[in-house]
Amino acid sequence: MAKNRNPRTLQVLATRQLSPSMHRVTIGGEALAGFPADHQGGYIKLFLPTGEGEGETALRTYTIRRQSADALDIDFALHGGNSAGPATSWALAARPGDSITIGGPGPAKPLPEADVFHLIAGDMSALPAIAANLERASPDACGHAVIEVQDEDDRLPLEAPPGITIDWLVNPEPGLRPENLVGALRDIACPEGLLAGWAACEFAGMRLLRGFLRDELGLRPPHLYISSYWKLGLDEPEHKLVKREDAEAQPV
Repeated sequence: MAKNRNPRTLQVLATRQLSPSMHRVTIGGEALAGFPADHQGGYIKLFLPTGEGEGETALRTYTIRRQSADALDIDFALHGGNSAGPATSWALAARPGDSITIGGPGPAKPLPEADVFHLIAGDMSALPAIAANLERASPDACGHAVIEVQDEDDRLPLEAPPGITIDWLVNPEPGLRPENLVGALRDIACPEGLLAGWAACEFAGMRLLRGFLRDELGLRPPHLYISSYWKLGLDEPEHKLVKREDAEAQPV
């Protein structure tokens, strides 16, 4: 997990609406000095005010979409274009000069560098990590990515190797059609040879993807990364508990 023992307070440098369901906040400032380099696609923890008492904060995890020497871009997936919790509420209200305390960073989960055919799947919560991974992938990487978004205009331009095909699925009700991503992966004609899987999305969709990628195709680390980034109806602490219980129940 991200190391929170040395939290730092950064300032909002800019905000930008990327699409109907994706909002970007750029943070930085003097306190970013010494922040570990090369963590694009990794994650940070945001200490967000709850409004429930002085100093009370909620901890939320977000991907570093882009990293430079003096700034971090953090992209927030919105539900139907509106805020859905303390993180998106903060992001939509943020203005240059506002402060935010962060912890981390945690490591990125990049695509394997081996000569494999990549099967990539994710919803909008995973879009920042997928975008960062595709930008940093080997130029000769090949595979197929399926990304679920909430609106036609959420199909953001991605810098991907020419050998990776990208398909977009539009689902205006995120979390309510968990079969979408795994169904799309099943329709992909994979070439002979080694496969690798990278998938992240809502919890129910993750379990279906895990059943396909791990149990049916037989993929295992380091050629498989799969995670749930959220669970419909639960906040992050509740999701983490369910996620841990699910992981403990899985065969070794």
